[in-house]
Amino acid sequence: MDPLTLGAVVAVCTILVLFSGVSVGLGLLIVSTGFIVIFDGMRSLELLPEILFGKLDNFALLSIPMFIIMGSSIASTRAGADLYEALERWLTRVPGGLVISNLGACALFAAMSGSSPATCAAIGKMGIPEMRKRGYPDGVAAGSIAAGGTLGILIPPSVTMIVYGIATEQSIGRLFLAGVIPGLMLVALFMGWSLYATWKSGDRALLAQGNYTWKEKFEILPRVLPFLFIIVGVLYAMYGGVATPSETAAVGALLCLIIAMVIYKLWNPRDLWVVLRDSTKESVMILFIIAAAGVFSYMLSSLFITQSIAAWIGTLDVNPWVLMAAVNVFLLVAGFFLPPVAVILMAAPILLPIITTAGFDPIWFAVVLTINMEIGLISPPVGLNLYVINGIAPDISLKTILMGSLPYVACMVVAILLLCFFPGLATWLPNAVMGTAV
Repeated sequence: MDPLTLGAVVAVCTILVLFSGVSVGLGLLIVSTGFIVIFDGMRSLELLPEILFGKLDNFALLSIPMFIIMGSSIASTRAGADLYEALERWLTRVPGGLVISNLGACALFAAMSGSSPATCAAIGKMGIPEMRKRGYPDGVAAGSIAAGGTLGILIPPSVTMIVYGIATEQSIGRLFLAGVIPGLMLVALFMGWSLYATWKSGDRALLAQGNYTWKEKFEILPRVLPFLFIIVGVLYAMYGGVATPSETAAVGALLCLIIAMVIYKLWNPRDLWVVLRDSTKESVMILFIIAAAGVFSYMLSSLFITQSIAAWIGTLDVNPWVLMAAVNVFLLVAGFFLPPVAVILMAAPILLPIITTAGFDPIWFAVVLTINMEIGLISPPVGLNLYVINGIAPDISLKTILMGSLPYVACMVVAILLLCFFPGLATWLPNAVMGTAV
């Protein structure tokens, strides 16, 4: 069978298996094993354990469970509520300042926890009722939190960026730096739209209500600043040449656990067990997907599907930006149905030779891909963040939440266009800090 035709058959079979309800990792393993046995025979199964475990034999993978523990220890405390309250106390007198404080809290909490659903739940539980009480439109209140929660997979430290780096053999340090400026740009776009929508339709008499003394403003800071120092410390250790990403992740996880125990009295062994149990479950899920994706990539390569697609793309006489537009459409559709980690591990081995052949920077492409994955988190039919918001604010209809999140989807599309016109937004900082990649 022609490799391109075979690639189409593999794609259809993969979609059918994943839509059957099996887990992503198991689904990839089933498809990979099936096609390897069909075309290479039963003896080829002897290679699978070596491929499966060989994909996990990577020291950089240690950073994934460490960053997840770091996020779980934060998400299991009142850190999100304190972060929200601190920003609210400092910005509440500014008209529309409450929505800015919510988005700022989402950005910081998402960066610390790396989990979009956890960010929506932690900030939304306090932020949405408070914004509605102050006269903010329901769509802005719900949509801003849903969109703000997506920032965790772009702003470092990001587990998604680590997975991309491992899947494509790119520098994790460069990927982290590449997400900083686009992440801040997205925060600014979100804030700009939120302020416009608020001033246009909100109750201006209520928007600036709230008055805190300087004592009340400063007394909340000691609960928040240690976590911010950890983020700064982790990034400094990584880019100052002090430690590797895995080592800094381990230190960050330990410090977050200590702070959670000291500041938030997380002494109960049951509470600590829940943090470690949930972290282990999520880590094993991601690592299993990585291992299964390694087998999937081997299958594509052994059947010459990846090479044939890259060669076919190279023969096409199309503008590279037309090709990039098609890739973006593919990523958007995939992000509607699958989690970011699964899309990256499945698509990166196929897309990387395509985008490099077309002359695009793989570090820049990581940011574009990640923003596409963010759109999927607030878009139906899966749109995990939409359902989280609906769960914590059931009196706001899912339609209102969806309509409120659509302008933020438009902001993400604008961010992708800006990155296409000005790729230096993603590549300048990594090159300035770590030197131009060879």
